[in-house]
Amino acid sequence: MEKMGAVDPQLEDLFKEKKSPRNPLVLVGAFVTAGVLTMGLISFKRGNSQLGQKLMRARVVAQGATVALMVGSAYFYGEKLKDSKKQN
Repeated sequence: MEKMGAVDPQLEDLFKEKKSPRNPLVLVGAFVTAGVLTMGLISFKRGNSQLGQKLMRARVVAQGATVALMVGSAYFYGEKLKDSKKQN
């Protein structure tokens, strides 16, 4: 009888293969986007609509850069995974 909580080695190998690598720049981009959004909302609340509008435009740029990083890293790691499977 197996011990409770025992891990099947075959399943462990499967999950190692499926785990996607993380790109820390995507996380930084998400925090930058959230920060600019927060500052823009605060500016609107204080009545400074010109600054708020500029910050909302900056948020769109930061958000676009974050999405581009996500797509770029997915492409890069996808190609890397293909190459490693070809070698095996």
